[in-house]
Amino acid sequence: MKVLIIIPAYNEEENIEKFIEQLKNGYPEYDYLVINDCSKDGTGRILKEKGYNYVSLPINLGIGGAVQTGYIYAKENGYDIAVQMDGDGQHNPEYLKALLEPVLKGEANMTVGSRFIEKKGFQTSFMRRVGIKWISGVIKCCCGLKITDATSGFRAVDKSLIGIFSLAYAKDYPEPEAIVVASRFGYKIKEVPVEMNEREGGVSSIKAFKTVYYMIKVTIALIAAKAAIKRRNIK
Repeated sequence: MKVLIIIPAYNEEENIEKFIEQLKNGYPEYDYLVINDCSKDGTGRILKEKGYNYVSLPINLGIGGAVQTGYIYAKENGYDIAVQMDGDGQHNPEYLKALLEPVLKGEANMTVGSRFIEKKGFQTSFMRRVGIKWISGVIKCCCGLKITDATSGFRAVDKSLIGIFSLAYAKDYPEPEAIVVASRFGYKIKEVPVEMNEREGGVSSIKAFKTVYYMIKVTIALIAAKAAIKRRNIK
């Protein structure tokens, strides 16, 4: 089974080298591709100097566009499974095998790494937890699916979802919407307990003052995604 790790990165010069070296040295059986989303710092320089596998986008597409670029690459190069991991080092590679196992066994089309099942490791800020709980509730209403860590970007998908996400992927904070799309099309989703690390350097793209706006925007996007899929199924 060919596995590709998709790593979106924007202004991650403080984290990217340590993270990639950890992947290369500990998990050489998996391929990886860094998507440099038009970083303004030294991320691109580090990727080039170290000879890492990467694509540099000419304009900033945001997390959704960067991840979709990885899915396009995975589809065109015949990968069986794609794994998303952030370039900031928060996602712990030690949990790769646990994340992949249900997909390899055919038990799930998508697995999502959740820090809230066993509640170990970095649990993020209070406001972020409030937002995540709200979004999880919206997903429950839309799909009848219980997801504890709906915004987790640490996930794996099989070949069928690689094909879907390579064609269409939400551009702005897409993780919850991808869950709704996969669920409404009948794909199996399973959460896997993981531990996440606290960011060691750089700044997250989601600021605290954006939390309420983010919750409102994602809520509308999830309801719209559900409605669009329902119309498509009717047709």
